[in-house]
Amino acid sequence: MSPMWWAWWLALNAVTVLVYGYDKAIAGGTRRRVPERTLLALALLGASPGALLAMGLFRHKTAKVSFRRSMMVIVLVLLALLGWMFVSR
Repeated sequence: MSPMWWAWWLALNAVTVLVYGYDKAIAGGTRRRVPERTLLALALLGASPGALLAMGLFRHKTAKVSFRRSMMVIVLVLLALLGWMFVSR
């Protein structure tokens, strides 16, 4: 894979960690929260490592079973896709 692809992937994961951190920081306040759909979409776009890191680092969305379940489905789908990509080479 090209260095440009890796740079994009790392940037997407860094942005995802920041978005999760921002959402956790404003939780309980008056500002509008980041929709769960957005948080899950970032993970689905390839930033599941950053999302999982942020969930653990900020203890964000870890108590919500439906969110954790959705995140695990995304991780499994992406792992299956990666496995398929490497096997089909």
